[in-house]
Amino acid sequence: MSLLELKDVHVVHKARSGGLFRRDRVYALTGADLTVAKGETVGIVGESGCGKSTLAKVIVGLQKPTQGTVAYGGSHVGMVFQDPSTAMNRRLPIRQILRDPLDVHKRGTMAQREARVRELLDLVGLPASVADVLPGQVSGGQRQRVAIARALALEPELVVADEPTSALDVSVRAQILNLLQDLKERLGLAMVFVSHDIQTVRRMSDRVVTMYLGRIVEQAPALAVPDATRHPYTRALFSATPGLLHPIDPIPLSGPVPSATHPPSGCPFRTRCWRADDVCATEMPPTAGDGGHEFRCYHPISRGEDL
Repeated sequence: MSLLELKDVHVVHKARSGGLFRRDRVYALTGADLTVAKGETVGIVGESGCGKSTLAKVIVGLQKPTQGTVAYGGSHVGMVFQDPSTAMNRRLPIRQILRDPLDVHKRGTMAQREARVRELLDLVGLPASVADVLPGQVSGGQRQRVAIARALALEPELVVADEPTSALDVSVRAQILNLLQDLKERLGLAMVFVSHDIQTVRRMSDRVVTMYLGRIVEQAPALAVPDATRHPYTRALFSATPGLLHPIDPIPLSGPVPSATHPPSGCPFRTRCWRADDVCATEMPPTAGDGGHEFRCYHPISRGEDL
């Protein structure tokens, strides 16, 4: 049974533009279907503004869908935010930050909550003395370890990590990624890992989900990335990353990403796709492939095809 299942999830925002009384619709997420199995890591990739963070917020309940359903299969969900400096109250000691989820949900006695705080610090490799200091008194890497500990406070089965290393120095990114991998294995966690760092997503994930302009356009096993991916956008996205395609031959994309307020008809990628034709403008391509590898494209790329 899946820990998480999204069916036809849409998120539409209203934004003021073009005048005081005009409000355009921003299509942040359109028709998202996604499942996460127990112990699985699903990586989410795509350009800025493609809907990755919106999807993450829907999963943890911070964003209510405009349409569609989100089913949790009885699981608890925790979240690690992008910037630990802004994700926690700078005036509270770390002990209180970690105890807050336990206090809110009335988990155990006060003594048991304090014991859980010590356990959480040890779990993420921090000394017990860190509990007595403020977030601003520890390094960025240590703050992100605190954020991870807080996400684990209520023993979730699923953790959503939204760009968990992008605000950190390069020197500590690998440490945080290794910590997440270690915790996943030790605690049997499932994870949704959102990142613009394509190589990291490929290394961390069991399955890679590609998003473009608010839509999921491909879901492929990590081992199939990049050479066996079928959607032109996925192939172009990974071709721009040195060391993933051999020989390195970046696929150029023409033009800017279209506006989420006025997305193209049909396939959202067609305005930048070198394979697009008139049929691509008619309607969104249906899902093709099998349950392990799905894509939405009228003209998918074949393995070994000369691009």
